[in-house]
Amino acid sequence: MIVVEGLALSRGERVLFRNLSFSVASGEAVALTGANGAGKTSLLRALAGFLRPDAGGVAFADVEADEARTKHLHWLGHQDGLKGARRAREELAFQGRWLGATADGIAAAVDVLALEPLLDLEVRKLSAGQRRRLAFARLIAVQRPIWLLDEPLSPLDARWRGALGLLMQAHLDRGGCILAAVHDPLPVAARALDLGAGR
Repeated sequence: MIVVEGLALSRGERVLFRNLSFSVASGEAVALTGANGAGKTSLLRALAGFLRPDAGGVAFADVEADEARTKHLHWLGHQDGLKGARRAREELAFQGRWLGATADGIAAAVDVLALEPLLDLEVRKLSAGQRRRLAFARLIAVQRPIWLLDEPLSPLDARWRGALGLLMQAHLDRGGCILAAVHDPLPVAARALDLGAGR
Protein backbone atom coordinates (compact mmCIF):
# COMPACT_ATOMS: atom_id res chain seq x y z
CA MET A 1 0.00 0.00 0.00
CA ILE A 2 3.03 2.27 0.50
CA VAL A 3 6.23 2.15 -1.52
CA VAL A 4 9.20 4.32 -0.50
CA GLU A 5 12.20 4.51 -2.83
CA GLY A 6 15.52 6.22 -2.20
CA LEU A 7 14.12 8.62 0.38
CA ALA A 8 16.43 11.21 1.94
CA LEU A 9 15.44 13.57 4.74
CA SER A 10 17.35 16.20 6.67
CA ARG A 11 16.57 18.53 9.53
CA GLY A 12 18.45 21.80 9.27
CA GLU A 13 22.03 20.89 8.39
CA ARG A 14 21.75 17.34 9.74
CA VAL A 15 20.95 14.44 7.43
CA LEU A 16 18.53 12.02 9.09
CA PHE A 17 18.87 9.29 6.48
CA ARG A 18 19.60 8.70 2.79
CA ASN A 19 18.53 6.08 0.24
CA LEU A 20 15.78 4.64 2.44
CA SER A 21 13.61 2.17 0.55
CA PHE A 22 10.86 -0.06 1.90
CA SER A 23 7.23 -1.00 1.34
CA VAL A 24 4.21 -1.68 3.51
CA ALA A 25 1.72 -4.22 2.22
CA SER A 26 -2.00 -4.57 2.78
CA GLY A 27 -2.61 -6.28 6.11
CA GLU A 28 0.88 -5.46 7.40
CA ALA A 29 2.13 -3.47 10.39
CA VAL A 30 5.60 -1.93 10.36
CA ALA A 31 7.18 -0.58 13.55
CA LEU A 32 9.67 2.26 13.05
CA THR A 33 12.36 1.93 15.69
CA GLY A 34 15.50 3.84 16.53
CA ALA A 35 16.79 6.32 19.05
CA ASN A 36 15.35 9.78 19.60
CA GLY A 37 16.43 11.94 16.69
CA ALA A 38 16.78 9.04 14.25
CA GLY A 39 13.99 10.47 12.06
CA LYS A 40 10.97 8.32 12.89
CA THR A 41 8.53 11.21 13.24
CA SER A 42 10.07 13.04 10.29
CA LEU A 43 9.59 9.97 8.10
CA LEU A 44 5.93 9.71 9.08
CA ARG A 45 5.45 13.42 8.40
CA ALA A 46 7.04 13.05 4.98
CA LEU A 47 4.73 10.15 4.13
CA ALA A 48 1.75 12.22 5.27
CA GLY A 49 2.87 15.10 3.03
CA PHE A 50 3.89 17.53 5.80
CA LEU A 51 7.61 17.46 4.94
CA ARG A 52 9.26 17.56 1.52
CA PRO A 53 11.99 14.90 1.13
CA ASP A 54 15.43 15.94 -0.09
CA ALA A 55 15.37 13.07 -2.57
CA GLY A 56 13.42 9.94 -3.41
CA GLY A 57 9.73 9.30 -3.66
CA VAL A 58 6.62 7.91 -1.98
CA ALA A 59 3.89 6.07 -3.87
CA PHE A 60 0.56 4.68 -2.75
CA ALA A 61 -1.04 1.64 -4.40
CA ASP A 62 -3.54 2.44 -7.16
CA VAL A 63 -4.02 6.10 -6.18
CA GLU A 64 -2.23 9.41 -6.62
CA ALA A 65 -0.29 10.65 -3.59
CA ASP A 66 -2.49 13.73 -3.02
CA GLU A 67 -5.67 11.67 -3.10
CA ALA A 68 -4.16 9.03 -0.84
CA ARG A 69 -3.20 11.65 1.72
CA THR A 70 -6.59 13.35 1.75
CA LYS A 71 -8.92 10.35 1.45
CA HIS A 72 -7.08 7.12 2.28
CA LEU A 73 -4.76 8.00 5.14
CA HIS A 74 -5.10 8.70 8.85
CA TRP A 75 -2.35 10.62 10.65
CA LEU A 76 -2.14 10.43 14.43
CA GLY A 77 0.82 12.45 15.64
CA HIS A 78 2.61 12.43 18.96
CA GLN A 79 0.60 15.54 19.80
CA ASP A 80 -3.10 14.69 19.75
CA GLY A 81 -4.20 17.67 17.66
CA LEU A 82 -7.15 18.42 19.94
CA LYS A 83 -8.44 21.86 20.95
CA GLY A 84 -8.37 22.06 24.74
CA ALA A 85 -11.16 24.63 25.16
CA ARG A 86 -13.76 22.51 23.36
CA ARG A 87 -15.81 19.87 25.06
CA ALA A 88 -14.91 16.36 23.95
CA ARG A 89 -18.28 16.02 22.20
CA GLU A 90 -17.64 19.18 20.17
CA GLU A 91 -14.10 18.17 19.31
CA LEU A 92 -15.20 14.73 18.14
CA ALA A 93 -17.98 16.28 16.05
CA PHE A 94 -15.49 18.73 14.49
CA GLN A 95 -13.00 15.99 13.70
CA GLY A 96 -15.79 13.85 12.27
CA ARG A 97 -17.13 16.60 10.02
CA TRP A 98 -13.63 17.39 8.77
CA LEU A 99 -13.03 13.77 7.77
CA GLY A 100 -16.54 13.02 6.48
CA ALA A 101 -17.71 10.74 9.28
CA THR A 102 -21.32 9.66 9.51
CA ALA A 103 -23.35 9.84 12.71
CA ASP A 104 -23.15 6.04 12.87
CA GLY A 105 -19.38 6.15 12.53
CA ILE A 106 -19.04 8.63 15.38
CA ALA A 107 -21.42 6.62 17.55
CA ALA A 108 -19.36 3.48 16.88
CA ALA A 109 -16.17 5.27 17.92
CA VAL A 110 -17.79 6.54 21.13
CA ASP A 111 -18.98 3.02 21.95
CA VAL A 112 -15.75 1.18 21.10
CA LEU A 113 -13.54 3.64 22.98
CA ALA A 114 -15.92 4.11 25.94
CA LEU A 115 -16.00 7.88 25.44
CA GLU A 116 -19.58 8.56 26.57
CA PRO A 117 -18.62 9.59 30.16
CA LEU A 118 -16.06 12.05 28.77
CA LEU A 119 -18.11 13.83 26.14
CA ASP A 120 -19.29 16.76 28.29
CA LEU A 121 -15.82 17.46 29.70
CA GLU A 122 -13.49 20.07 28.25
CA VAL A 123 -10.63 18.41 26.40
CA ARG A 124 -8.06 20.16 28.61
CA LYS A 125 -9.56 18.41 31.66
CA LEU A 126 -9.00 14.94 30.22
CA SER A 127 -6.04 12.81 31.23
CA ALA A 128 -3.35 12.07 28.64
CA GLY A 129 -4.79 8.59 28.12
CA GLN A 130 -8.34 9.91 27.73
CA ARG A 131 -7.12 12.47 25.20
CA ARG A 132 -5.40 9.72 23.27
CA ARG A 133 -8.61 7.69 23.12
CA LEU A 134 -10.48 10.78 21.89
CA ALA A 135 -7.84 11.36 19.21
CA PHE A 136 -7.98 7.70 18.19
CA ALA A 137 -11.76 7.98 17.71
CA ARG A 138 -11.35 9.52 14.27
CA LEU A 139 -9.60 6.36 13.06
CA ILE A 140 -12.67 4.36 14.07
CA ALA A 141 -15.30 6.87 12.95
CA VAL A 142 -13.93 7.07 9.40
CA GLN A 143 -12.47 3.92 7.85
CA ARG A 144 -9.25 4.66 5.93
CA PRO A 145 -6.80 1.94 4.93
CA ILE A 146 -3.47 3.59 5.84
CA TRP A 147 -2.70 4.48 9.46
CA LEU A 148 0.42 6.55 10.22
CA LEU A 149 0.87 6.60 13.99
CA ASP A 150 3.48 8.36 16.11
CA GLU A 151 3.90 6.69 19.51
CA PRO A 152 0.22 5.71 19.47
CA LEU A 153 0.10 3.91 22.82
CA SER A 154 2.53 5.95 24.97
CA PRO A 155 0.00 7.59 27.36
CA LEU A 156 -2.28 4.56 27.69
CA ASP A 157 -2.59 2.09 30.56
CA ALA A 158 -2.36 -1.68 30.04
CA ARG A 159 -6.11 -2.10 29.58
CA TRP A 160 -6.34 0.43 26.77
CA ARG A 161 -3.11 -0.70 25.14
CA GLY A 162 -4.71 -4.12 24.87
CA ALA A 163 -8.00 -2.70 23.60
CA LEU A 164 -6.32 -0.58 20.93
CA GLY A 165 -4.24 -3.59 19.98
CA LEU A 166 -7.47 -5.39 19.14
CA LEU A 167 -8.62 -2.42 17.04
CA MET A 168 -5.30 -2.38 15.21
CA GLN A 169 -5.57 -6.10 14.49
CA ALA A 170 -9.11 -5.67 13.18
CA HIS A 171 -7.84 -2.91 10.89
CA LEU A 172 -5.11 -5.20 9.55
CA ASP A 173 -7.59 -8.05 9.12
CA ARG A 174 -9.70 -5.77 6.91
CA GLY A 175 -6.68 -5.25 4.66
CA GLY A 176 -5.46 -1.98 6.13
CA CYS A 177 -1.84 -1.22 6.98
CA ILE A 178 -0.11 0.49 9.90
CA LEU A 179 3.22 2.31 10.00
CA ALA A 180 4.01 3.39 13.54
CA ALA A 181 6.93 5.09 15.26
CA VAL A 182 7.48 3.27 18.55
CA HIS A 183 9.78 2.84 21.51
CA ASP A 184 7.70 0.01 22.98
CA PRO A 185 6.52 -2.96 20.89
CA LEU A 186 3.19 -2.67 19.11
CA PRO A 187 0.44 -4.98 20.46
CA VAL A 188 0.17 -6.65 17.03
CA ALA A 189 2.66 -8.65 14.98
CA ALA A 190 4.85 -6.09 13.22
CA ARG A 191 7.96 -5.99 11.07
CA ALA A 192 10.63 -3.71 12.52
CA LEU A 193 12.31 -1.00 10.44
CA ASP A 194 15.25 0.41 12.39
CA LEU A 195 16.28 3.96 11.49
CA GLY A 196 19.41 3.83 13.61
CA ALA A 197 21.01 5.54 16.56
CA GLY A 198 20.12 9.16 15.85
CA ARG A 199 22.21 11.96 17.32
